[in-house]
Amino acid sequence: MKPKTTADGAEGPDAAGPSATATRAFVVHPHLKSDRDSRRTPESALAECVALAAALDLEVVGAEVAPLAKAHAGALFGSGKIAAIKAQVEATEVELVIVDAAVTPIQQRNLEKAWGAKVLDRTGLILEIFGERASTREGVLQVDLAHLSYQKSRLVRSWTHLERQRGGVGFMGGPGETQIEADRRALDEKIARLRRQLEKVVQTRGQHRKARAKTPVPVVALVGYTNAGKSTLFNRLTTADVLAKDMLFATLDPTMRAIRLPSGRRVILSDTVGFISELPTQLVAAFRATLEEVLEADVIVHVRDVSHPETEAQKADVLDVLADLGVGEARLEAMVEARNKIDLVDPEERGPLLAETARAGAVALSAATGEGVDALMAAVEARLAEARLPALVRVPQADGRAAAWLHARGVVTGRRDGETFADLDLAISERELAQFAKAFPDAAILDRAEGLARAAQ
Repeated sequence: MKPKTTADGAEGPDAAGPSATATRAFVVHPHLKSDRDSRRTPESALAECVALAAALDLEVVGAEVAPLAKAHAGALFGSGKIAAIKAQVEATEVELVIVDAAVTPIQQRNLEKAWGAKVLDRTGLILEIFGERASTREGVLQVDLAHLSYQKSRLVRSWTHLERQRGGVGFMGGPGETQIEADRRALDEKIARLRRQLEKVVQTRGQHRKARAKTPVPVVALVGYTNAGKSTLFNRLTTADVLAKDMLFATLDPTMRAIRLPSGRRVILSDTVGFISELPTQLVAAFRATLEEVLEADVIVHVRDVSHPETEAQKADVLDVLADLGVGEARLEAMVEARNKIDLVDPEERGPLLAETARAGAVALSAATGEGVDALMAAVEARLAEARLPALVRVPQADGRAAAWLHARGVVTGRRDGETFADLDLAISERELAQFAKAFPDAAILDRAEGLARAAQ
């Protein structure tokens, strides 16, 4: 078959299909019969993997779910299934078999021998997509680091010359333990060099964050599952031209733009890389510096594709990744949930969906048509204004920037001027107070209790 649709059944980016020179691929999703706690059906998981392959411009000529009673240590599949897939590989002249699971180096080697084709597991597939899409220097460094870390785990013994046709950085010598050790050393050196380069970029990003902290501009971060419509929403709100296609991982590099909320308040909107189920740990580690923008954000907006049949599973995956990044439970509960693509929802289901969305305190919208976008902006503004607690700070009279920062955010409720210091009464959120302390270390933040007592007077 030649799938021309994405995982949610929408027409893909290239309705005409891949080019004549595209690599022919077969996709198999191993489904353990004992895996009853999976968030997705095997069929939807297979469809997502096919969509990932399409995002890499592969020509998928076959795809199937492979039920497994148990995972076999040496080759993942049993001998019968291996033989059946080999027959399909030979009949369709497949060059690449994508296994929608984590495959060990030994399993990969044995499957390649058995099928006479290259084998790519889920992690490798996602890494290849990221490698194709990254465009900024930071994005390229992050992907290269993740790819090299993955390749290092692929170095196994007993390769022959023909078995090492996968290519890639580090695969340059003959077989044998000595060459593998040399390959590993070469990879370690490249990984160390990339980490040094990335650290410089990380420091620059950190400096930019510090500079933004000294200006009274809150940051609003868009997060969500890949293809949930974050970039489309970002473009609508900012009139930017970020790539927004109906495909998985259409954009990778983070983008930031200033926008105005309905009140006229200026905020920075940040578009981040999309998440996906079983996101490779190498990528989470490599992209941590970029995703730290989410941790620093004043408001997190979780963009969901409510037209997708697995929308609840996608939500759970996003929450898992955010929790892994260190986003606390309180912040997860305080996120603004944007239920996107309501224009694609069946008309009979639209009414109940809108009612349930209202009960959940979420916002229903369509980034494509603009419906509900104003309500989303109002929700963001309300979230920025809530949860402010009294506090008392003392700032040097000579440092007008500190007081200006607080006044610009509208958090000052009273002021008493002294000869060298000014005491400011505040109604401020914990996050804003932390940002203020970081940006103006010479200011003294007095005990919260003093602010509470003064507010009660």
